[in-house]
Amino acid sequence: MFRYILVEATGRETDMPVFRTALTLARIHAAHIAFLHVQPDVRKLAIPVGSAEYGAGAGVAEFIAWLEQEALTRHDKAKEAVQDFCVRQAITMSTTPLDASPSAEWRVEHGEEAHWVAVHGRVADLTLLGCVREHGRVSMDVVDAALMETGRPILILPALPPAQIGQTVAIAWKDTAEASSAIAAALPLLRMAQQVIILSVVEDTRTDAAACERLRHALAWHNRATTVQCLTASGGEPADILLKAAAEFGADLLVMGGYGHSRMREVVLGGFTRRVLQAAELPVLMAR
Repeated sequence: MFRYILVEATGRETDMPVFRTALTLARIHAAHIAFLHVQPDVRKLAIPVGSAEYGAGAGVAEFIAWLEQEALTRHDKAKEAVQDFCVRQAITMSTTPLDASPSAEWRVEHGEEAHWVAVHGRVADLTLLGCVREHGRVSMDVVDAALMETGRPILILPALPPAQIGQTVAIAWKDTAEASSAIAAALPLLRMAQQVIILSVVEDTRTDAAACERLRHALAWHNRATTVQCLTASGGEPADILLKAAAEFGADLLVMGGYGHSRMREVVLGGFTRRVLQAAELPVLMAR
């Protein structure tokens, strides 16, 4: 079960859909929501930019003061949004476990956003992040850190998350350890789903169909309503074919492994993963 859910509170309007999805899960699992706000180290960020734009002297100091005020304003907005949300939804603010109802707490860190999301994500059952598209609220650096540096699952939401989550679950299946980890992380939701659909974009139909059948056979002990759909690439982008199929089946959640590689100490998500995250119209649960 997801009993400790990490949610980033940024102070932006796009926070609210993430808050609502977190509450939906918290009500199902009687979970605790840790709202995390990361205040940037504006002096560390501002000096290179300010020096280039304003030159040395008073201009840099004014620029830093402006950034500090912006960071304080964002902090206050985020805290007020969390407090108002918890009051309206009757969520108890608590730092100790409650028995059978959702609870929440407000946490603040100072420094690099990706670093602190990863640090707190390592002790969370699930981390929720907002939209990663252009004009979205979450940078790929944060997604990379949350996925690659925590060892825990993350749930990435589209700009307009569905009213319900986990009724029809699609699995993007590849016979890999990453995909297996994602399925293990998603088991609390898979068990409760009305329907589970294993999707595989295949090139060698016989081999991939056999892998899908092995998974279906195993998942049937968790949810009997599990089926397999092998998809033909037919010249299209595999990520687009997968997302189209998930939409056609009415899925409200996609489960997939996170694929990437390390280069110059920076984790870079693979092209398939990035395409899914940037184009998905449904929540995506990932692990690796």
